[in-house]
Amino acid sequence: MIASVGFSASQNAGDELEPFVELCFPVRGKCLPADHNYALFAACVHIIPEIRQQTAISILTIPGFADKQGKILLTEQSCLRIRVPIPQISLIYKLAGKSIRLGIHEIQIGIPEIFTLKPAKTLRSRIVVIKGYTEPEPFLNAVKRQLDDLEISGQISIPVNKKGELSRKTLKVKRYTIVGFTTEISELSDDDSLKLQQWGIGGKRHLGCGYFLPFKGGRNV
Repeated sequence: MIASVGFSASQNAGDELEPFVELCFPVRGKCLPADHNYALFAACVHIIPEIRQQTAISILTIPGFADKQGKILLTEQSCLRIRVPIPQISLIYKLAGKSIRLGIHEIQIGIPEIFTLKPAKTLRSRIVVIKGYTEPEPFLNAVKRQLDDLEISGQISIPVNKKGELSRKTLKVKRYTIVGFTTEISELSDDDSLKLQQWGIGGKRHLGCGYFLPFKGGRNV
């Protein structure tokens, strides 16, 4: 079972999409904490303090293999993905070639590839956080309102996890635990898909929340 809600909104004919790109930095190292959202953001800010003021920048956490003991093991495919408006490429490019430390773990950031965003009918974010909404039904309604504000039309759902439960996620920021949900938006037009990838929804997008990726056949691509 998937909790879902439908919504629709008209797009203004005169709207133009902001040009965004995704920088994909290769990452070399052994392992990282599974919950490294805040540590990664803090490490990036240490190198580029201006990131704090750049609300259009989204930073995705680094993927790897979970060791079931609170860490992820990095692989040849592990990378740091950051979405930015085109004028801010040079700002984020300062991360290239840097070593950063997340707790006791050090990683090396390589030279990024730069990709344009591609539309997909279905997008999924591992975690979307909307302050004050920690239960599925109110959360879905809050997502609907935010997408209405962006004039995006589609079908909103919270997928189920391996236990058959709605996919509730948490992340830690210092002493606080933040609750969100994996969120899928389907039946998107090309323009709406690009708009959602560019602007995301919810808060904490510097911490990997509300970062939507194309979703096909049970996996993000």
